[in-house]
Amino acid sequence: MKISIEFATAESLGYDIFIDELEEIAIGGKAAIVTNETVAALHLEYIKKRVKAKELYEVIIKDGEKYKNLQMIEYILNELFKFKLDRKSTLIALGGGVIGDMTGFAASIYQRGINFIQVPTTLLAQVDASVGGKTGVNNTYGKNLIGSFYQPRAVYCESLFLKTLPKREFSAGAAEIIKMAVMFDRDFFYWLENRDLSHDADLKEAIAKSIKIKADVVALDEKESGIRAVLNYGHTFAHVIEQKTDYCKYLHGEAVAFGIVMANELAVNLGFLGRDEAVRIEKTLQNFSLPTRYKIEDIDSFYDSFFLDKKSSNSKITFILPNGIGNFVIKDDIKEDMVKKTLKAFS
Repeated sequence: MKISIEFATAESLGYDIFIDELEEIAIGGKAAIVTNETVAALHLEYIKKRVKAKELYEVIIKDGEKYKNLQMIEYILNELFKFKLDRKSTLIALGGGVIGDMTGFAASIYQRGINFIQVPTTLLAQVDASVGGKTGVNNTYGKNLIGSFYQPRAVYCESLFLKTLPKREFSAGAAEIIKMAVMFDRDFFYWLENRDLSHDADLKEAIAKSIKIKADVVALDEKESGIRAVLNYGHTFAHVIEQKTDYCKYLHGEAVAFGIVMANELAVNLGFLGRDEAVRIEKTLQNFSLPTRYKIEDIDSFYDSFFLDKKSSNSKITFILPNGIGNFVIKDDIKEDMVKKTLKAFS
C-alpha cells in the first residue's frame, strides 16, 4: 500500500509512505544508516541487504530518549564527515521516533541539508513520528525544543519490524493511534474500542488509517501554523511529564496516554467533552495496556513548565482538547485557576 503526501504549498517536495512494500532502496550516491544498538542487532542486516548505494556506511548510537541531545547529534555528524559523505548522500533512519528525529535533524544541518529516508521500526514511529518532517532533540528545558521541519524523501513502514517489538513499546504506539481517532475520526475510534491489534489485519488497517490522517493533516499545514497543532492532543501535558521524569521513566506514548486523560479532564471541566466520553477514551487506553494516572507532585511547578513548551506563545498556553469524540477545539485563553483545578485531580 502507498500513501502520498502532496503539500499545499511548493515549499517542500511531496513523498510516498509505503506500507509493507520494502524490496529495495535505490540510492545513487553514498548512504549511511543511522540506528541504535538494539535495533542494529535485530534489523540492520535486513536493511543493508535492501539498500543499493555507491557506498554504504552505518552509524550506531546508544538506545534511549536520554541520548536525544546535541552531543549525540555532534557524534553523528562527525561520523558522516569521517565517511566523507557529500551533499548528494542520503541518511537512512532505522529505528523508532528518537532515531527518526535525530537522523532527520542531522540530515537537515549536514552541509546545509542532505536527503534522508525513514524506516521506522516501532508502532509509534510508523503511525506518527516518521511522517511529517518534525526533527530535533531535547535539552534541559524541554522536549524537542531544538530542531527543524525537514521532510524525508520516503517512508517505509514494515509490519515485520513490529514482531520483535516489546509489548510496552507496542502499547506506546497505540496511544498515538487513539489520539488521531479521538481528534479526527469518531468511527475510527469506535472501531478501535473493539479491536485487538495483535491480529495482523486489524493492525495493518489501524496503521493505514492513522498514516492517512497524519498525511492529510501535514499536507495542509506543514509548519504547524494551524490544524497540524491538533496532532499535539495530550502532548502539552505529556511533554511536562517527560521533562519532570528526565525522559527515563516513561515511554513517549505512555506520557501521551497520561496527557490525553489530563486534556480530557480539562475538556470535561470546560464543557467540551462529556464525562462518559472521557471514561470511554480512558478505558480504550487501558485496553491497550497504557497507564492513565500520573501523580503530580507540585501543581505550581507543573503549571509553570507549560510555558517551556513550543506550543506556548505570548505567555499563553495552547491546549488541544476534544470537542466530543471525533472533533477538537484549540484554546489559548483558559484561565490559570481552571487549569490548576484540573491538575489537582491528579495530585
